[in-house]
Amino acid sequence: MIITEKKPIENVLDFLKDAKKVVVLGCSECATACNTGGEPEVADMVKVLQENGKEVLGSKVLTTSCNYLLDKKELKELKAEIADADAVLSLACGDGVQTVAELVDFDVFPGNDTMYVGQTVRNGIFKEMCKTCGDCVLGRTAAICPVTQCGKGLMNGACGGSKNGMCEVNPDNKCAWIGFYKKLKDQGKEDLLEEIEPIRGYKASAHPRTLNLREKAKAEKAQEAAK
Repeated sequence: MIITEKKPIENVLDFLKDAKKVVVLGCSECATACNTGGEPEVADMVKVLQENGKEVLGSKVLTTSCNYLLDKKELKELKAEIADADAVLSLACGDGVQTVAELVDFDVFPGNDTMYVGQTVRNGIFKEMCKTCGDCVLGRTAAICPVTQCGKGLMNGACGGSKNGMCEVNPDNKCAWIGFYKKLKDQGKEDLLEEIEPIRGYKASAHPRTLNLREKAKAEKAQEAAK
């Protein structure tokens, strides 16, 4: 899940300083779970904007703000409001903000900060799990990610600075490499720790990335046909 936090209202108002008429959008998926872009948060934001002199022409919690075709369909319900608006305020993740921005021809501003891809530990508690690096090594690290779980992102062993099993970068966090070792030892796979992870390039995470499943399927069919 994409984890978001609300921007300080001062930042939001600064974004909207030149806008008089605003449309507010939320997202029923990740932002709703994070209490940053669901029905209550959209309603609260509408109230705050009105108290600060903004005319809110309309609001809606989109089903999935990062879904281009679905947004295009749902925004038709606000066609008149959007046509008369100076700006859209999106209470979604950065992906959702940019997707909406591709569908309107004026300013779209974020109401949230996008933090990370995270695990829902329980309602209202989230833990960073993945940086979407594009080169996953979980198969040799007992499914514990060194990129996110190690405070230094070390790929080939511990730094040696942990104290009582806790990370020296953030003493509230356990040393990830101790976790790797214990889990791999329990599985009888300590030898995996002897493998050296080569220096990482940036090809797998070169931004922006695109995955076209249709083109991928065509290429795979062509390869099969050529055999």
